[in-house]
Parts: sequence; structure tokens; C-alpha cells
Amino acid sequence: MNFTHETLPQRVVFASGQAFARLPEEVARFGERPLVISTRADDVLPGAAHFREVAMHVPVAVAARAREAAEKHDVLVSVGGGSTTGLAKAVALTTGLPIVAVPTTFAGSEATNVWGMTEKGRKTTGTDERVLPRTVVYDATLTLSLPDELAVASGLNAVAHCVDSMWAPRADPINQALALEGIRALRAGLPRPDLAGREQTLYGAHLAAVAFASAGSGLHHKICHVLGGMFDLPHAQTHAVVLPHVTALNISAVPPHVAEVLGGLRSLREEVGAPRALRDYGFRDTDIPAAVEAILPVVPAGNPVPVTAETLTALLHHAWAGEEAR
Repeated sequence: MNFTHETLPQRVVFASGQAFARLPEEVARFGERPLVISTRADDVLPGAAHFREVAMHVPVAVAARAREAAEKHDVLVSVGGGSTTGLAKAVALTTGLPIVAVPTTFAGSEATNVWGMTEKGRKTTGTDERVLPRTVVYDATLTLSLPDELAVASGLNAVAHCVDSMWAPRADPINQALALEGIRALRAGLPRPDLAGREQTLYGAHLAAVAFASAGSGLHHKICHVLGGMFDLPHAQTHAVVLPHVTALNISAVPPHVAEVLGGLRSLREEVGAPRALRDYGFRDTDIPAAVEAILPVVPAGNPVPVTAETLTALLHHAWAGEEAR
């Protein structure tokens, strides 16, 4: 073995049914003037200021308004899905304010130091230690109200974190071990909409994000970031649709024990009724050439198989049409 692994420092609290009871204590570790970023109608922290303008892919203009709102505060509290966490990260990126995150989906952003913002159809991403939430409070009861379609898409987004961690630029045996356990937990939990199932899914989503944060963005995420930024496609659904096509492309070049696990994801997708076609979310077949042109320069050099314009064109066409992954 010859590798270097880095684990991100973070306090993680699993507390089903207790998130809002535990939140004041966790927030007090970092400040006394919290700004809550959330689209929830209720006040998450009574008496605290709330910023409720959250948009998919974190538009730069929204981030600017959130930063202005945060000027007199000393800690950020994000309660919501990946867009909410992403907006808190955009504020932390320039202000250095600590984040306490309470995820309500399986997006995984709360466990990474990756940020992303969108302007004029282009999504820019990066890594910075300032955006990693200091504490994450996981409460599976907050995911019980997710519509089934969104829960499935978000859970498959977490599976995509695991899959990319198998071959991303900094993939190593520790990332792969976390990712394989993440897939096991997601496989067990995602088909079950009850509390026990959601706890397993949330646990798996956390492991997936930790692995992804260490391994970096592989081909799957590079494709989805381009599609989301250029064509304003919904994040989780885009990942869910693209995932089997990237997996099918790379599966022949991974170790047998990994290939066996990845091959089993097809039955999971069928069991949960996964999204199938990008055209269902506004992507057009005429968009494929522009997408290929934007994706090619960001394809990771270490992808298990070579990626060409022809490869990407075929992959995106199958994903657009909802055809079987090849």
C-alpha cells in the first residue's frame, strides 16, 4: 500500500427526534448571535434571525444577499437540503463564520469542504476548510416528510458519492471502505420509508459524503456539475439519472469486489423507482454537444477508462432518453 489519506475534522451528532432540542447547545459552542438559513416557515431557533431565500445551485446574487444578512452574526445554522447547506457555505467562504448544519435530505454537503456557486449558467466549485460545518446534527425524523420521489433521488445522490469515491483523483482504500459500507447502509435503508430505514439512509449518506470529501470529484460529479450549472437541472435527480451510465462505463476496469457491489445497484434502482431520463427535467437532446464540450476539459485524468467526446455523447444520449445503461 502507498497512499495518503486525510480525514476532515468535524463533530457529528446523531439524535433522532432531538435535533431542535440539541441545537441551542451545539450553536452556543460557537457563538451567541446565530443566523439561521432555512426555508422552513417556523423559527428553528426562537429569537434568532432567519434568512429564507434559498435557491438551487447557489446563485451568486443570492449568496451576496445572504452574506450581507450575516454581517452582525457570529455563527450560521443551516437547516435543510443541499441548497441550504450550500448557501451557508457560500457565506462562510468569505466571512469565515462557523456553520452548524442540520440536514433534512441525504445530500451529504454537510460533511464536505466543497462549495459551489452558479452565475450566468456556469457552476464553479472549489474546496476550502472554512466551509466545512463545524458540527452536523443528524435527525432522521426530519427526513420522514420528504416526498418519496425526492427521497429516492437524494438517496441515489448519496450512492453517487460512494461510487465516485471508488475512482476519484484521491481515491484510496479508506475511501473505498467507507463507500462500500455507505452503499450497504443505503441499500438497506433507501427502500424503507420508516424511521429505521431513514436512519440507515442518513448514516449511509454521511459515510458517502466523508468518502467523497477525501476522494474528490470523479467523472460522475464533473458531468453533473456541468449539467446543473449550464441547464439548471435539479441536483439530486440529475445525479440519480446519470449514475448508472457512469457506473456502466467504468465497471469493467475496477476490482472484482467493487464491480460486484456496483453491479447490484441496478436492483436497488428498480426497487425504489429511480428517475430514468434527463429529458424529464428539461434537458434536450440538442443540448448534448454543448454539454460534451464543457465536460471534456474537466474529466479527471485518472478515470478508470478513457473518456472521449464520442463516449460522453453516447453516455448523455442514453441518459437523456432514459435508455438502459451500456
